[in-house]
Amino acid sequence: MSKSSLLMKKVSIALTSGLAASTLAGCGSTQNANIPDKPKNDDCRDWEFDDDEGVWVCDDHNSHYYHSYYHGGIFFPTRKALHGSPSYKSYKSSSSYAGHTSSSKKSGFGKGSFGGFGG
Repeated sequence: MSKSSLLMKKVSIALTSGLAASTLAGCGSTQNANIPDKPKNDDCRDWEFDDDEGVWVCDDHNSHYYHSYYHGGIFFPTRKALHGSPSYKSYKSSSSYAGHTSSSKKSGFGKGSFGGFGG
């Protein structure tokens, strides 16, 4: 094997390993470690964190609040209602916001990024 072939093989392995590691690191995790504590509310017993909105969503099929967003002690029946809340607007612009930012949604592998080999 020539020196250039060996070098290309090493570069290829390094790039593949780095991509796999960065992909796995982001798997199942949120962009921000500021996730608020899970609500302790008797009206819903099953919660799911919505990474896009940075709030908890009721996932209890038996609850009247099923699929409602929960922020600041209040259930919001729709995303539009959540977005209309002054409290949520303030939270979204604060440093404690635990959701994705618009820039993090548009970047990264498979999100329309260009470059690299042949790009």
